[in-house]
Order: sequence, then C-alpha cells, then structure tokens
Amino acid sequence: MSVAREVNFPQDARLFEEGARADRFWIIRSGTVTLDVRVPGRRPPVIESIGFGELVGWSWLIPPHVWHLGASALSPVRAYEFDAAQVRELCEQDREFGAAIEMWVAKVLAHRLQAARTRLLDLYAPYGSGAA
Repeated sequence: MSVAREVNFPQDARLFEEGARADRFWIIRSGTVTLDVRVPGRRPPVIESIGFGELVGWSWLIPPHVWHLGASALSPVRAYEFDAAQVRELCEQDREFGAAIEMWVAKVLAHRLQAARTRLLDLYAPYGSGAA
C-alpha cells in the first residue's frame, strides 16, 4: 500500500482503452467498473462488472504491458491506484511477494478469460454458451 494512492472516477469515466499502454492498476474501494472488448463492426460488449475489493487491470504485469480489454466506471468509483513500474520493481526485489502477486493476477486472469468466453458465446454463438 506504500505505492498506492486514492483516486476517484465519475460515472461513465473511461479508465483505459484496449490496446493502450498499461502502466497502472486499481483495487476498487466502492462502485462498479465494467470491462469490455472491441468487436469489429459492433459496440464493445461488456464482459464483466467488477466491484469492491476486486482488481481492475492485469495487463500491467505481462509484457508488452498493453491493455487487453477496456474499462469504464458504471457508477462513481473510489479506488486505490498503483503505479505498475513500482509494483513490478517491488516484485523483483522480494521474490516471495512477487510470486504472490503473480498467483493473484493469474487467478484473476483465468476468471476474466472464462467470463469473456462465456459472454462472447452468449452474444454471438448460435446456441449461446450453454450455461444454464
């Protein structure tokens, strides 16, 4: 938390765009953030809505450090913002801390990939995701 700062986003604020440089991440204190993905010829569908205590952004950890999704504030959001370069440096200095961060982000990433798959199947596959 020594490298965190408190930030606020108004409703409808864009936190980041898919393909842009991923140089920070957030942990939500209050409010909701939606994650979306570009789909050619269509409006970006919302993949997932995330809230209190959840991580916004994982692309900062994995080179080439560009966002793989986009994010917007669905409601006013209060969050802790972390500078990615500082956190990566802390991970390099303390391997145990770094391993814990990597495992945490890996779990978030696995969940987000599954959510994206399910949502895109629901939107575009002939029979949806098959999830009941």
